Amino acid sequence: MKARAPASSANLGPGFDCLAVALSLYVEVSVEPAERLTVTTSGCGSDLPSDSSHLAAKVVTGIVGNDRVAIHVHSDIPVGRGLGSSAALAVAAAAAAGADDPFEVGAEIDGHPENAAASAYGGLVAAATVNGRPVARQLKLDTELSFVVLVPDRQLLTSDARAALPEQVSHSDAVFNLGMMGLLIAGLADRRAMIPEAGEDRLHQAARSRLFPEAPALLSGLREAGALMSCWSGAGPSLLAVCVASVAEGVAQAARLLMNDMKVTGNAWVLEPDIGGVTVSRGKSE
Repeated sequence: MKARAPASSANLGPGFDCLAVALSLYVEVSVEPAERLTVTTSGCGSDLPSDSSHLAAKVVTGIVGNDRVAIHVHSDIPVGRGLGSSAALAVAAAAAAGADDPFEVGAEIDGHPENAAASAYGGLVAAATVNGRPVARQLKLDTELSFVVLVPDRQLLTSDARAALPEQVSHSDAVFNLGMMGLLIAGLADRRAMIPEAGEDRLHQAARSRLFPEAPALLSGLREAGALMSCWSGAGPSLLAVCVASVAEGVAQAARLLMNDMKVTGNAWVLEPDIGGVTVSRGKSE
């Protein structure tokens, strides 16, 4: 069996650990019976060890109950860039192995459910852990929206990004984020309702900026170039701009010029929302 799952951008500013959107960048996993475990990889992450320690191997063998499988992984999702590569891989591997609920498997592996929900179901999702179980719901997403993802060459480990967060936040900061998240959801449902401030938050982005000092200026530059709003993508260092589709290429080009001016190596991609989530078919991944 072969499964394909999309990347995701989580948090979306104020929706810390709650919101994510699936993006048109993919990982494919194929699983076939074999005499012994083999793991082959290509694309992003192909430099990781191809043995039983590989995330796809752990997921697949845990589901099928043995290690007599041949697994191939091809990924176009950069690792350690805040684009949900681990969650997408876990969801795709679980689906290819025949899991009843790839979302639940992905959420367990990733530790929180929003990236796995986007990869499993597609579109814009809200997710939470309820009574110990991951729960997700799809939200309305304006069909005229596209996303520009600014992807630096540098990696930022999620563990480091988490360690940068304050242990406590004030009541006023929590209320601020709740208000911005409501406005953000309204703007993503109807682009005409989006305000630039909807990407602001007081829980994680400012605290993480010391790990990527150029981020605030880049986020501001994305909005000045025509983005409706901008924010960190997941734990970073990638940054996300929500755009009307007709201006997305112009925003991406402006982002590349700004990155060059600031000596931040990397690229800016225009990505569409993935609406279908994980898909399963028969055959080998490419």
